[in-house]
Amino acid sequence: MNLKPVNITADRTAATLIIRWSDGHESRYPFAVLRAACPCAECRGGHANMSAQPDPQAFEALLEDTPANRLKNVEAVGSYAITIEWEDGHHFGIYNWDYLRALCPCPICRGKAE
Repeated sequence: MNLKPVNITADRTAATLIIRWSDGHESRYPFAVLRAACPCAECRGGHANMSAQPDPQAFEALLEDTPANRLKNVEAVGSYAITIEWEDGHHFGIYNWDYLRALCPCPICRGKAE
C-alpha cells in the first residue's frame, strides 16, 4: 500500500485522531483503540509477538478515561509513521502508515479486514 496521510488532526474533545488519506478516505481512530493497538514491544508482550497487523482485540477496547488513553502529543517519525505520547508517559509505539490504515475502524475497512 502506498497511501500517505494528507492531514492528521487530534480532536481531544472527541478523543479521536482523524487522518485524511491520499486516496480521499478519512479514518477516525478513538484514542482507546490507538492505545489498545500500540505496536510497541512492551504492549505486544515482547518482540516475539510483534506484527505488522493490529491485534483484532484492539477494536473491542473499552478503556476508561484515564491518563493511559489521553493523547498528549503526536510526532512524525520520518515520512513513514507517527509516534504518540500518552498522558501516562507511554511513548514507545511507532504507528506506520500501513499499520494505521489496517487499524482504521470504519465499517468499510473492517469489512476488508475480516
